[in-house]
Amino acid sequence: MYVPGVIILLILIFIIWFRAVTSISPPTGMDPLSMGYERQAVGPNHFISNGNRLLKNDHGLWELYIRGDAFEMGIVNGLLCSELIRSQEDAFVDQIRVMVPSERWLRFLKYFIAWFNRNLDSHIRQEYLLEIYGLSAFASDDYGFIGPKYNRILNYHAAHDIGHALQNMNLVKCTAFGLWDDRSAGGELLIGRNFDFYVGDDFARDKIIVFAAPEKGYKYASISWAGMTGVVSGMNEKGLTLSLNSAKSDIPYGARTPVSIIGREILQYASNIEEALAIAEKRGSFVSESFLVGSAADHKVVVIEKTPDTTALYDPDTNFIILTNHFQSEILKDDPLNLENLENETSLYRYRRVEELLSAARQSGRRDAAGMLRDTRGMGGSDIGLGNEKAINQLIAHHSVIFEPAARRMWVSTAPWQLGEYLCYDLDTAFAYFGKRAEGHANYLEELSIPADTFLETDAFSKFIEYRALLAEFQQAVKEGRQMDDEEAKVEQFLLSNPGFFLVHDVLGQYYRELGRCEPALYHYRKALALETASADERRKIMQQMELCTHE
Repeated sequence: MYVPGVIILLILIFIIWFRAVTSISPPTGMDPLSMGYERQAVGPNHFISNGNRLLKNDHGLWELYIRGDAFEMGIVNGLLCSELIRSQEDAFVDQIRVMVPSERWLRFLKYFIAWFNRNLDSHIRQEYLLEIYGLSAFASDDYGFIGPKYNRILNYHAAHDIGHALQNMNLVKCTAFGLWDDRSAGGELLIGRNFDFYVGDDFARDKIIVFAAPEKGYKYASISWAGMTGVVSGMNEKGLTLSLNSAKSDIPYGARTPVSIIGREILQYASNIEEALAIAEKRGSFVSESFLVGSAADHKVVVIEKTPDTTALYDPDTNFIILTNHFQSEILKDDPLNLENLENETSLYRYRRVEELLSAARQSGRRDAAGMLRDTRGMGGSDIGLGNEKAINQLIAHHSVIFEPAARRMWVSTAPWQLGEYLCYDLDTAFAYFGKRAEGHANYLEELSIPADTFLETDAFSKFIEYRALLAEFQQAVKEGRQMDDEEAKVEQFLLSNPGFFLVHDVLGQYYRELGRCEPALYHYRKALALETASADERRKIMQQMELCTHE
């Protein structure tokens, strides 16, 4: 009769033990909210605090100027961006609920991640823990059920790594390239990259360009979002640039340093390729990642390739480099996971398309680079449908950026995706004035902006926006197993909205199959296979659905 009581006692002991071993203590006993920092509004979407500044420019990009020691930078970052941090977490959690609609699975993931990341803080430099802690004090009060603020923000820095590794979620399919000597106009280094990281439209809405002057290391600029202290794209005052491109990974077995934190350390403490490589070599990573590093001092661009066990340098010893999502070094190119990734086609296809465009141009300037980053076509200029993962421009980019390291200038894309203007920022000017806006002048160099893509004015773009709305409608109908209202008209509209894209037919195949109508389902599956599918995996999934349909 004592058995139920013993079981309850054991459960309570387990809960207490679990919380004890998974709880991550703040790096200092100081309370960020008691440090006396205040925020002052000096205009619409323009705030200052202790010489630091946040403002929104007329193109919708937020500019954040912060300086000081690690704890101070975190506090003023959190204070200035408090509303943005909260809305960013709202968008992130909402998208997680879309991707994992089961409450049971969400609870499981919560405890799994808490256990998996229980030693995360031991793999991150103390200064970055202090910065994250300072920032986290201004996070939302609405997500206490996920965890304490500090634990949440710390874990969000590893969210990309864990999600990427656990199911290779295809959230990130980035493309980048570097040119120099007789490949670039003027012979200087020219680097372009698309950060095709998609966690919903709301997550990408409020992009922040961070201009940071840390107490230690070099000043740097990065393109980021609220709550993020790591770096995925950026350049420092020495003309060293960095961008992250994911590679296929095994499931990790324990916490290591998030790749964005490795990227931050490189940008803050490296002035050349040798120093960047030394930092990458001494940090273990969760997942496989490629770091595209451009160096004004070395006048070239290389790739530092990392797996959880190996770090390799890929230097093509030529005047250009292309990076998509596979390894190229002698050490890692024949890795089984890399070969598997190549067989899936998406990464290799984009690589070859960049190669094709570079060969056609022979010599490229920044506007040519923007044209390549905006390219939606397939090999040979073929129509592969708008939004295809084989395209350089998949129309999902969180941001796109062009670097000229020797001049310490960067061009940052504006909405929608990389189709709006690219605004030019000069790092020397940005740090000299530190965000002070002269009367009548913007903080970017307006005369050097790259114009918006004329594609925005076309019927094809309007149709693409229509396609996205219809895609969401049909996918929701598939999920609910229901017939669309005014079905015939909606199907016709959907087919005309993006006629070259296999996914339109794939989704229609799923829609009809869910309704038990195999004849039209098989018709659309065959049409999908006749177009340029995004990958070998996608083709296999379609064929599996066809096989199931024929047996129903």
